[in-house]
Amino acid sequence: MYTTQDEQRLYNLAKELLASDSDNKERVSELRDVINYADRRYYVQDEPVLADVEYDTLFKKLKDIEAKHPELVTPDSPTQRVGSSLITATTSSSTTTTTTKSPKNFPTVSHLVPMLSLDNTYNADDLNDWDKRCKEYAGTDNIEYCVEPKYDGASISLIYENGQLVRGATRGDGVQGEEITTNAKLIRSLPLSAAFNNDSIEQVEIRGEVVIHKDVFAKFNEQRTAEGLAPLANPRNAASGTLRMLDPQEVSKRKLSAVVYHISDYTLDEGKEAPAALTNHYDALQWLYGLGFPTPVKEMKVCKSIDEVIAFCAAFEERRDDLPFEVDGLVVKVNSFDTQDKMGMTSHHPRWAVAYKFKARQATSKLLDVDYQVGRTGAITPVAKIEPTPIGGVTVSSISLFNEDVVKEKNLRKGDTVLIERAGDVIPYIVKSLPELRDGSEEEIVFPKECPVCHDRLVRPEGEAVWRCNNISCEAQVVERIIHFASKAAMDIRNLGESNIRKFYELELLKDIPGIYKINWDAVLALEGFKEKSVNNLKEAIEKSKEQPLNRVIFGLGIRYVGETTAKTLASAVQHLKDLKDWNEEQLSALEDIGPKVASSVVQFFKNEDNLHMLDELEQAGLSLENKHFGNKQSGGVLEGKTFLFTGTLTKFKRSDAEAMVEQRGGKKLSGVSSKLNYLVVGTDAGSKLEKAKKLGTVTILNEDEFLEMLQ
Repeated sequence: MYTTQDEQRLYNLAKELLASDSDNKERVSELRDVINYADRRYYVQDEPVLADVEYDTLFKKLKDIEAKHPELVTPDSPTQRVGSSLITATTSSSTTTTTTKSPKNFPTVSHLVPMLSLDNTYNADDLNDWDKRCKEYAGTDNIEYCVEPKYDGASISLIYENGQLVRGATRGDGVQGEEITTNAKLIRSLPLSAAFNNDSIEQVEIRGEVVIHKDVFAKFNEQRTAEGLAPLANPRNAASGTLRMLDPQEVSKRKLSAVVYHISDYTLDEGKEAPAALTNHYDALQWLYGLGFPTPVKEMKVCKSIDEVIAFCAAFEERRDDLPFEVDGLVVKVNSFDTQDKMGMTSHHPRWAVAYKFKARQATSKLLDVDYQVGRTGAITPVAKIEPTPIGGVTVSSISLFNEDVVKEKNLRKGDTVLIERAGDVIPYIVKSLPELRDGSEEEIVFPKECPVCHDRLVRPEGEAVWRCNNISCEAQVVERIIHFASKAAMDIRNLGESNIRKFYELELLKDIPGIYKINWDAVLALEGFKEKSVNNLKEAIEKSKEQPLNRVIFGLGIRYVGETTAKTLASAVQHLKDLKDWNEEQLSALEDIGPKVASSVVQFFKNEDNLHMLDELEQAGLSLENKHFGNKQSGGVLEGKTFLFTGTLTKFKRSDAEAMVEQRGGKKLSGVSSKLNYLVVGTDAGSKLEKAKKLGTVTILNEDEFLEMLQ
């Protein structure tokens, strides 16, 4: 554990190293210390101390020095986290044997101590029964318990020898697992080395769980969907699959995290005694946390009785969805190691630990039918219609099947009994069918060859998992494009929501995006439920949308692969939107964060004469397709290189206007609080973003007046 004095010293050292241009090899040790310190603050304590650019600068300094002086490279250097392909022959420590890794599988290794399963409990009665058995095996009524989250991820076993991480392995069958050391080293919350030698520990085997945080998982799935790939089902499967990937670079992209929760075995230096912390479970995890390991110290609780355990379990289940990662229950452990040893274990599970499982978020239902939805880009998505089934607090009747491959892989048929799951905030999905319950009346699901709306022939682009309708006049696509154009993130046309758009389209009051600005208001007033005040509000919102900046117009057009950030990049690159029709893929790819897929999509959009005609209509309707700030961005302006975020209710200016002022003066708007954020501007009723910024400690918090002063 770093002391306050250590923290200040390392922080000051980081600033000194950043200010220095020296590549002096004598500073290698200092660079490693600072980077390891920053990793712990970021990945273990969730309290970043350096901005990302500062961290990257220090990391590059270390990498450059090691490249010039390879004799200085050590196994625990932060640069050694990034490996090459796993398809190589490697020799590991004394713990494992020399093994050749093949492209198809990982070497099998034995755990020092078997990784047993846990017995399960589901209610207070089960816990009371388990408590009675514990007291019988322990021979005492005085038992202290420790309760901690049961992480819903992939189990991992880690071995450290002489303080160095030498092996990572999956659980496997509990006796043997797959050796995945290279991938384990990519998990930045796990230290490559720890000061076990200070406590005379020569070798230690530690158990833990690899997880993917829910926000990271959601962003990863958004990216997969944008690339035409099926999203991953849940964080647990994603974590497990990632550990067994052969490409470390791909593993690194998925941003795995880990939590360690058990010391299964350790060997002391000859003649030495175990540290005092290794007398009970709670103190042992506190000790590991102090050595730099991510442990559940913030979520665990020591309970003096089973009644206290039961109360804690009930309270924890109520807030399970507030956690940043998935949990499917809690683990209750006898706290004393001596008592654990006395109680022993069966061939299947330890007697001194039990899992308390939360209420099931799985259920079975009947797959009644499959509908096919057409998205704004023409993607055809099969949607399972099931018997309405309550699960995880909601009643589910429709579940996306993503694409044809998913239907085939899961061997689904109409009439099947299916197992469905809803994990936390993740959309419900079908885990599998139960073919053993079929009675012969089930029907094969045949993916359509034609668009279910316009009946054009469907195509499946090479390398994609989805079938598409390429008819841009397809009614379903037209409606979805209008909905997207009017959405809050695009043109933000209040009161023109999905239901109104669909109603107007059906009544032929709205047929395309430019039609938004040509609506027959007399006809709308004649509709049931539309009074003069609501119609005037809608008219004002549509008129106001003409003032939106060019980047919002670009995003609203729904060009495939073009999100909000890319739309800003495109808008800032041209004086007029139609200038992009003269750009080729090479020119577009030279812009920040624009790759070949995005470039190709933009080129195709501007090659389409119907799209160019639509832009002419929008301009004639009063929308500005010009970049009003083209060439006016202040290079070296007062906010050059600064990042801003706005939160709460702003009273002195509109948020969109404030963001535009920031960008016009060389600054950049961020979407969330992180180590990259320099300034948080707060209005009234500021909430979680303000609290997170205070906790971070590196963000300058401004009120509206202070922000306006800064603009001068």
